[in-house]
Amino acid sequence: MTAPLRPFTEQLAAAQRRADSMLCVGLDPEPERFPGAWRGDASRIFDFCAAIVDATHDLVCAFKPQIAYFAAHRAEDQLERLMAHMRRVAPAVPVILDAKRGDIGSTAAQYAREAFVRYGADAVTLSPFMGFDSIEPYLAHEGRGLILLCRTSNPGGSDLQAQRLQDGSLLYEHIARLAAGPWNRNGQLGLVVGATFPAEIARVRELAPTLPLLIPGVGAQGGDAEATVRAGWRGSRGAQGLQSSGPVVVNSSRAVLYADGGAGFAAAARQVAEATRQALRTAG
Repeated sequence: MTAPLRPFTEQLAAAQRRADSMLCVGLDPEPERFPGAWRGDASRIFDFCAAIVDATHDLVCAFKPQIAYFAAHRAEDQLERLMAHMRRVAPAVPVILDAKRGDIGSTAAQYAREAFVRYGADAVTLSPFMGFDSIEPYLAHEGRGLILLCRTSNPGGSDLQAQRLQDGSLLYEHIARLAAGPWNRNGQLGLVVGATFPAEIARVRELAPTLPLLIPGVGAQGGDAEATVRAGWRGSRGAQGLQSSGPVVVNSSRAVLYADGGAGFAAAARQVAEATRQALRTAG
């Protein structure tokens, strides 16, 4: 099975120190929002995303391409090119493939191969709602990160995640306990917790004090950066950059990608990324 040069959690910690950053830029390409002559042209997905990567890679602790935005336009080959490009220009920045896969047995093994062999991702997002055997095949890929949906930022997340179990705990709390305990056999698990629920971020952090938390929802979804960091961050800043016993990875996608619709889109993306990075650092 494949193994990265360095385990995901170590990569993440090093990237956060190096860039002094908790910011992850999500790569969700929408051709109808591309600048100028590229607008509506799906063949420019690689060009657009590569320009964002080139403009922001020194400001981030991770990149997060969302696979559906590529697959919907038959652009998986462009995602492969983008992964290779990120390896060249930002080899120390971990890449989280946002796929939210959730299946069992041989199917899960194929999804794991897709994420870690075909695309070479350092980590992948997964749905844990089919139980441990839906994530177990991914653990065979040594050092790769598995980031499990826990308390998501969408309003409908409460339909299941906030349901009370027989022991009195909520379902998302149970997931956090499992991820911090018996499921974390490779030491590379993390959790997805939405920025729109800072109280739940704090609760997940209490239950999983050392796991990386991937926190979407800052920016276009309205999450508050300061409240997010206060709830989830456990660490300090010093001469060596960010040091954390409980890292947070705060994702911003559309606010960065589509900061400007003209020829200066990459420079505008960098400006927004820098401002977001600074807001997160100040909150920490």
